Amino acid sequence: TDPGFVVRITQAGLDYAHQQGIAILEKELAQLKLPDISGDFRIQHVGKVNYEISRLDLRSFHLPYSRISLVPGVGLQVSISNAFAEVDGNWRVKLYFIRDHGSFDLKVENVYIKIKLKLGSDASGKPTIDTSDCSTRISKVRVHFQGKFGWLYNLFYSAVESRFRNILESKVCENVVTSVRSELQPYLQTLPVTARIDDKAGIDYSLVALPTATAQSLDVDLKGEFFSLAHRSAVPFPPLALAFPPDHDRMVYFAASSYFFNTAGFAYHAAGALVFEITESMIPKSIGFHLNTSTFSAFIPQLEKMYPDMPVKLRLSAPSAPFLNIGPGGLSLKPVVDIQAYAILPSSSLAPLFLLSLTSNVSAVIDVKFGHIVGSLNMGRYGAGAAQGSARTVRMLQSLMNTIASTVLLPHLNERLDEGFPLPLPDRIQLSNILVRFHQNFLLLGADVHYQPR
Repeated sequence: TDPGFVVRITQAGLDYAHQQGIAILEKELAQLKLPDISGDFRIQHVGKVNYEISRLDLRSFHLPYSRISLVPGVGLQVSISNAFAEVDGNWRVKLYFIRDHGSFDLKVENVYIKIKLKLGSDASGKPTIDTSDCSTRISKVRVHFQGKFGWLYNLFYSAVESRFRNILESKVCENVVTSVRSELQPYLQTLPVTARIDDKAGIDYSLVALPTATAQSLDVDLKGEFFSLAHRSAVPFPPLALAFPPDHDRMVYFAASSYFFNTAGFAYHAAGALVFEITESMIPKSIGFHLNTSTFSAFIPQLEKMYPDMPVKLRLSAPSAPFLNIGPGGLSLKPVVDIQAYAILPSSSLAPLFLLSLTSNVSAVIDVKFGHIVGSLNMGRYGAGAAQGSARTVRMLQSLMNTIASTVLLPHLNERLDEGFPLPLPDRIQLSNILVRFHQNFLLLGADVHYQPR
């Protein structure tokens, strides 16, 4: 299935995410709990030495050098080098009648960690991440013992150094796996699969394919489909393939296809939301006319006799969902609007007066505000479609409807569009440095990312 919406995370975006993740991992590793170590070893011609290492306290774990890289067809790889840690603890030894104990300082240097991350999706279409491989290698362990018998400490160190190294290497990878599952995976799950927009419609942002790693970026294909909350029905047109440009200046890019926007029109039309009623109270006083039969009798003289000086209600509706086009020049549509006029009788019942079917050229300005796609419409003049009445009457009514549309309908639509539609963002992400570009069949939004910790 072709996506209706694509999210592309560039190397710059991955680097930023990596910085946040390494900071969390560093704190997690600094809280590692290390087990006591005990055992014995035999010294030739001397005897058996019993030892015990206890109360190991990992004072710090530093990850000064690391990078994240894309592994095409697989996922991501995090490489950490020259990491180091500091450990305090107590020791105790026994050799025949010789007993000694004390404390020690241990420094682990040149720690290398390699983590491979596998990306996927769950049954609900949310992204998933897990550790597919982890390896840790420690090159150097330095220990300083405090005590009397230096010769004994050297023997003691050689016996426990390899055990300590193996334990720490194992614990680091255990902690990495735990951190990915307890921190990173739950955070990815905050990406909304469906986003409720209002009481009429929502957006489906579920993944339609596994995330794809290429040499330059990580691409996530989303359904990108609006749907009516009252009744979700199949969209009668397919999404088109998107020719994503090779832009990499921003951390993240969003490609919103014409399919994405056209399913919005389809959903709102199916929900009955593309119906607007205009009455006298909505007409600005500055226009200089009243919405009554006296005004329309200038175009249709018989109204003055049939319904003298009665208020009029206009019911504007779209006979079909508006279809939007996106090209390099921008975003445009030519909606057809049926305008049914009614006289409001003294009994409050409605008497139909006339029906106009008009079309208009509409262009849109798009932006991103507070993580939402927002917009505003610019409406051209209405042109005649089909109408009941003479050509002269229709032209005169067209002029009147253009005035009403620009002063009443357009502000109403733009007020709603200014609220916008949410982008698929996980929690606590803010966008900046917004870029808006139009391409054939899709709108490209680029942005840098800022993560706001709790």
